[in-house]
Amino acid sequence: MSQTLDHSSPTPGPAVRQAGERRDDDSPRRRPGAARERQLSDFTALTAIVQQAGLMRRRYGYYWSKLIGLTLAGLALAAVFVWIGNSWWQMVTAVVLALLMTQIAFLGHDAAHRQIFVSGKWNEWVSLIVINLFAGMGHGWWNRKHNKHHAAPNKLDADPDIAPGVLAFTPQAAQARTNPVTRWLATKQGYFFYPLLLLEGVNLHVQGVKRVVSRGEVKRRWVELSFITVRLVSYFALVFLVLSPGKAAAFIGIQLAVFGMYMGLSFAPNHIGMPIVPPDVKIDFLRRQVLMSRNVTGGRWVDTFMGGLNFQVEHHLFPSMARPHLRKVAPIVREYCEKLGVRYTETSIGQSYVAVTKYINNVGRAGLDVWACPLATQYRV
Repeated sequence: MSQTLDHSSPTPGPAVRQAGERRDDDSPRRRPGAARERQLSDFTALTAIVQQAGLMRRRYGYYWSKLIGLTLAGLALAAVFVWIGNSWWQMVTAVVLALLMTQIAFLGHDAAHRQIFVSGKWNEWVSLIVINLFAGMGHGWWNRKHNKHHAAPNKLDADPDIAPGVLAFTPQAAQARTNPVTRWLATKQGYFFYPLLLLEGVNLHVQGVKRVVSRGEVKRRWVELSFITVRLVSYFALVFLVLSPGKAAAFIGIQLAVFGMYMGLSFAPNHIGMPIVPPDVKIDFLRRQVLMSRNVTGGRWVDTFMGGLNFQVEHHLFPSMARPHLRKVAPIVREYCEKLGVRYTETSIGQSYVAVTKYINNVGRAGLDVWACPLATQYRV
């Protein structure tokens, strides 16, 4: 069963109290240093087990086959696109391209986490090429945002993935909407969450471009700008050269819509509906990553469909672990968490989407209070 932020959720209780979570104003007398050392050793011990199992080694064959295979698939699809010509059948090609672009984005995600090579520079350049040149998104913007998320998943004022926006992901964000129209829309947001994902593809491209042309510091700005420009110009040029203006617009719209939906369906189940952490609560690394993450169960097809993100607990604990090893390490992590009494959440893919919808609806209706979170109630003053 998924863990959501309502009173019906099982309270971690003793497991969380052993975790060393505390308020910033807790006195040392209430939280002895020995407890902190014990919690740090929990993750150290798990890391040793995983390393002894050989699950931190690189998988060069797997990733080289992915890099070469997806590149060849993209070239083959471009050839098919030109061969089909000015036809409405190209809308099918648009869907296939969207699926391919998402798989390519997953590969960029792995490179950004340094899962592919030992060399940081090799990983960085592969990530730049894959995310900027192949997918047309912004590596710098996404990487900066994603690193903040990994550092503090589901923590208020720290995780950008739950920051206020079009949707309210926290009760505070929903309650802050004083405009009658936006407040009413928030109460219905669960119904249009998934339709909104159709626009996520556009948003990902726009945010990447905005970041790279901003005045702020951007590492390898001109590399990113050059790659994105080449990708977008060549993409639009090819589409409008082969298709009539109407078909070209439809092709681009379908491709971006399916891409955004696919990306959203892959990332949404990971943390939405899991406990929200108040700003002043500190949690040790292992429990911070496990308690706020949800795994999605299923066979190899789920691994492929979600790019390994279905093992979200393991990915957050070992972000540099090669994707093929996530399935192998999951039983080890599950058993280890059970011994510690730390809640390990996993659901089917269907149940995860239901949990996400239910949570977003409840938040929009102001039916949840962050202090009702089973992780946080014990810290209420």
